[in-house]
Amino acid sequence: MLKFEAKIAAALLLAASQSVMAFETLPAKPPVPADNPMNPAKIALGKQLFFDPRLSVDGTVSCNSCHNVMSSGTDNRPVSVGVAGQKGGRSAPNVWNAAFLSVQFWDGRAASLEDQAKGPILNPIEMGMPSADEAVQRIRAIPGYVSQFNAIFGGKEAVTYDNIAKAIAAYERTLLTPNSPFDRYLKGDKSALSAQAQQGMKLFEQTGCTSCHSGANFAGPAMQAGSGFYQKFPIYQNNDYVSKYNLMNDTGRHNVTKNDADKNIWRVPTLRNIAVSAPYFHNGSVETLDEAVRVMAKTQLDKNLSDGEVADIVAFLDSLTGEFPKQTMPQLPPTANRTLTAK
Repeated sequence: MLKFEAKIAAALLLAASQSVMAFETLPAKPPVPADNPMNPAKIALGKQLFFDPRLSVDGTVSCNSCHNVMSSGTDNRPVSVGVAGQKGGRSAPNVWNAAFLSVQFWDGRAASLEDQAKGPILNPIEMGMPSADEAVQRIRAIPGYVSQFNAIFGGKEAVTYDNIAKAIAAYERTLLTPNSPFDRYLKGDKSALSAQAQQGMKLFEQTGCTSCHSGANFAGPAMQAGSGFYQKFPIYQNNDYVSKYNLMNDTGRHNVTKNDADKNIWRVPTLRNIAVSAPYFHNGSVETLDEAVRVMAKTQLDKNLSDGEVADIVAFLDSLTGEFPKQTMPQLPPTANRTLTAK
């Protein structure tokens, strides 16, 4: 523990020395992999699939069920509800600006949006499809989808699990929230942030929050795709918050690697749109943003913030809410004279 705390102290010193690097505006475009270029037809197909509950075994759950792009990009529940009313153990990560993350999921187990898109469809608690083959057969049974896949991807068997994921990922790369008050402030509009938010920005940096939450997405430095920026949570465990909010019940990345060194290690989440993404943390155990700020200060930095300091930092975090591009519900291709989900 002492060695890890020394590393944190060193990181804080580095962050202080590079403070001008801590804050960046959100880029206009996300990274796009060479093997999945974006185009309007693919994005439209991905949007249909994102909203289509027929990708779940019983036709009740879509990607949008847990990552609601008509709202905050989450479902604002402690944990999401999947097929047959089942509940998982983690809160749904925000899909807005996920395109800027170098790995996906709380534990970073997916190297890309394409990899991430494949997971929930087959997860027995989430969308519950028994296999990738059955998911593909479900989509192949919908003529309107087949024609779109053929036109976009080509070939005789264009409906594949990889191509389903590619289409969904292409749509998700359009889910960006630019032009937040914070971004406008950095671009020169000094009236975009209130005096309290500006004070909160200074406190955010002085307190040490930027040692983890830096970069354009407030999720750490830009990293190569597939390489995650991880931190231990909680670092300081001898406080009431750890037990009150069950912060150590889930061991995080350790569940993926089975390496003891990865216990309670997590991908650093984005803070953009954090004000509308309650409840907080991997288990959705904290209901309010001001309480989440107190928890983070104590468990990560061993600091007790005053109510005024918390209010100032929350005012700054409020300024990270960007402009949500208007989303319309897509028309889904029908299945004529039959159902695909009857048991």
